[in-house]
Amino acid sequence: MTLPLLISIPHAGVKIPPEVSSRCILTEEQIYEGSDAGALEIYSHLKKHVSALVTTDIAQAIVDLNRAEDDFSPDGVIKTHTCYNVPVYSRFPDKDLCRILLNRYYRPYHRKLTEAAKSGPILGIDCHTMAAYGPPVGPDPGMERPLVCLGNADSTCPQSWLESLAICLSDEFQEEVAINTPFPGGHIIRHHSRELPWVQLELSRTTKVSIEKKRDAVRQALVMWCTTGQQNRDCN
Repeated sequence: MTLPLLISIPHAGVKIPPEVSSRCILTEEQIYEGSDAGALEIYSHLKKHVSALVTTDIAQAIVDLNRAEDDFSPDGVIKTHTCYNVPVYSRFPDKDLCRILLNRYYRPYHRKLTEAAKSGPILGIDCHTMAAYGPPVGPDPGMERPLVCLGNADSTCPQSWLESLAICLSDEFQEEVAINTPFPGGHIIRHHSRELPWVQLELSRTTKVSIEKKRDAVRQALVMWCTTGQQNRDCN
């Protein structure tokens, strides 16, 4: 059975593009810390179960696919600092180089999402992992985060869908699912909700729950959501 879902995994990459490799001053450890560690292990196996899956190997610290392409704030699409406030570059890319990065890595990803939306999914899920405690740059510095956070930015999918998916995730994780806190959802679900409904899924990187448990719980929750109670969701 193919689940009618489009899966996006935008922050699992750790590759530094060759265009900026000579000026990036992050260590491998800092690049990894600034990525969605564990995201590929948790979510990538869904490829064989869903309508489409889109991901990238480019590091979030270099090109953040979950920001608007005109967001050039320090934590924007091409960052000056990581979420731990570590400088990314010895020399920040000039406008021409920024344009190259957007053309080669940012825009193709979003084109793939737009194209994949035509393959028949009824819901897009932007899949992430989050630090167990809020980093310095973020909405909740130093605060312990929930195991699971589901966001729809208040409007990117029907509230009934959000709530029913939260119940499925809660059943599998045996934990209450946080709604829109600490993350209501970023640019991907906001921008692409014009094509189909979207939610953002965040799992804590806490080691209290294994990668294997997170992977299996997500898959089972999505199967449950798609195969049971579908008649209770307002698809109109």
